[in-house]
Amino acid sequence: MNPIRVGLLGLGTAGGGTYDILLRNREEIARRAGREIHVVAAAVRNLAKARAKVGDAIRLGTDPQAVVDASDVDIVVELMGGIEPARALILSAIAQGKHVVTANKALLALHGNEIFAAAQARGVMVAFEAAVAGGIPIIKALREGLTANRIQWIAGIINGTSNFILTRMREAGASFADALAEAQRLGYAEADPTFDIEGIDAAHKLTIMAAIAFGVPMHFDQAYTEGISRLTADDIRYAEQFGYRIKLLGICRRVSDGFELRVHPTLIPEQQLIANVHGVMNAVLVRGDAVGSTLYYGAGAGAEPTGSSVVADLVDVTRMQTADPDHRVPHLAFQANRLSDLPVLAISAVHTSYYLRLRAYDRPGVLADITRILADQGISIEAMLQREPAQGEDQVDVIILTHRTVEAGMDRAITAIESLASMVGPVVRIRMEALAS
Repeated sequence: MNPIRVGLLGLGTAGGGTYDILLRNREEIARRAGREIHVVAAAVRNLAKARAKVGDAIRLGTDPQAVVDASDVDIVVELMGGIEPARALILSAIAQGKHVVTANKALLALHGNEIFAAAQARGVMVAFEAAVAGGIPIIKALREGLTANRIQWIAGIINGTSNFILTRMREAGASFADALAEAQRLGYAEADPTFDIEGIDAAHKLTIMAAIAFGVPMHFDQAYTEGISRLTADDIRYAEQFGYRIKLLGICRRVSDGFELRVHPTLIPEQQLIANVHGVMNAVLVRGDAVGSTLYYGAGAGAEPTGSSVVADLVDVTRMQTADPDHRVPHLAFQANRLSDLPVLAISAVHTSYYLRLRAYDRPGVLADITRILADQGISIEAMLQREPAQGEDQVDVIILTHRTVEAGMDRAITAIESLASMVGPVVRIRMEALAS
């Protein structure tokens, strides 16, 4: 049987890892796919660098459209990143009846609805395992392995840069700025780390997982996103005193009137396995009604972890390309004509628990004022800690953990607390999740 011929758009970290795996495990991959998978062409920015890697084994050029248009390319693998020209190139490949594999989470989160509709109409596949959590096969787990389940919620550490920063802040007592600088020195963070530290990258990935878990279109524009840049080592230390760790979590949860779609720093109990995921590693916790909780852990980035997922997609496409399009696994797990219009809840409607850190003058009646305000909003206190003022100071930290309540009520309570004359500065609010059944 003739080999499947692949065109790579990009031969950098992910593209290079994909090429190396296909070359090294060529026989094993062919045994799994039923035929060999060959890279025949690649579009690159730096021809000399690419030639040094692959020699004369494949055709190299700088025009990605030429790779898409090539008659000897059966599957286009987009590993360029960014929105344009990646979107136009993928749509062009689909229009020509070519299958596509991509690792581009931002593109899918923003334009996945358009891309999947085009692929459905043309009868081709768009595979995207590498778009979420690098080498962890979470997309396949959600689309296929958990098909019998009504997914209740997903909570994931899905950005390695932010997880590394939080790990260093906890282990070394480093400030956010120092931990970020270390991540940049080690190559874990970009020169402009905004997408990572402000939760945008995690929100892209969460949007994709939520679409598959709940059978809904992509809703990135409705995702609540809050990053870690305002966290302090004090908050991490106080959280540990109560038995919690702080992680940047992507959370999607099915509720009675829609679903939650949110990324933010979160206190989680230290005995939870996901609370002990450190450094640049990723982990995704999925709760299904039949299977219960399942945890997926591994490298969320890197040449070969990402390449592993890309090659797995190539094998899937190779196996399924001759199948009737109506009998393939749907892009978003549910049949395209059965997607739900389940709404995304505004963050003000979300119910969760809270960690509050207040800076107040050490005066009689301060705690009574705070507890009265919380009680007025129906918010009950789970635990409270008041630090003794340092010698010569008249200000103290007050830490409060609350039971579950609606965010809108907490917003009102924080506004009222901050208006007290005894308060110094704004209230620090971090959401809490037990991640229990």
